[in-house]
Amino acid sequence: MAQVTALILAGGQSSRMGYDKALIDVEGTPLLGRTCEVALACTPTVKVVTPWPDRYQAVVPAAVTFVQEQFLPQEVPQSHGPLVGLAQGLAQVESEWVMVLACDLPHLKAAVLQTWAHQLESLPPSTLAYLPQLKGRWEPLCGFYRQSCLPHLEAFIQTGGRSFQRWLDHQPVTVIADADPALLFNLNTPGDVASLQQMTSASGKI
Repeated sequence: MAQVTALILAGGQSSRMGYDKALIDVEGTPLLGRTCEVALACTPTVKVVTPWPDRYQAVVPAAVTFVQEQFLPQEVPQSHGPLVGLAQGLAQVESEWVMVLACDLPHLKAAVLQTWAHQLESLPPSTLAYLPQLKGRWEPLCGFYRQSCLPHLEAFIQTGGRSFQRWLDHQPVTVIADADPALLFNLNTPGDVASLQQMTSASGKI
């Protein structure tokens, strides 16, 4: 398997949720901690990119380190966005490939991510990202990026770009075939949390 570093992005404002979704309890574990555990099953090098490392220190495994995310001087936090967080995280990575995960994916499965990671070595050298795509839109926070995409990303950000979709549409991306939409279910609103609870009650487990 290709050498991989995991970056977990936890810099969002959770404005639609109304409270910090990284700390939502899922089967007795805060969601961010659960995501870290899944990532550690795939690679020993896991970093959480966040402006608030002190907030999350107690909920992540001891092996996890933090990248202190900095808000850009000209921006308010609400306009900062995960694309900037990704760039700041990539700048702290030395491995060829980076597994990037949102902190709010309760259905993540280590076995699936491990399968995808094993496929990285078969990709052409020109591929800068390996991502799922649903209904014609990239799923940018559950997939893999080459660390070498950083100059392209920084140039896009410097022009004011903040949209993953716009940036990825102009990059050599390989689609992860047959990605399960359930794996990509994320928690953005209280309604999403209610749906997760209903699914958990119906199945008895995540």
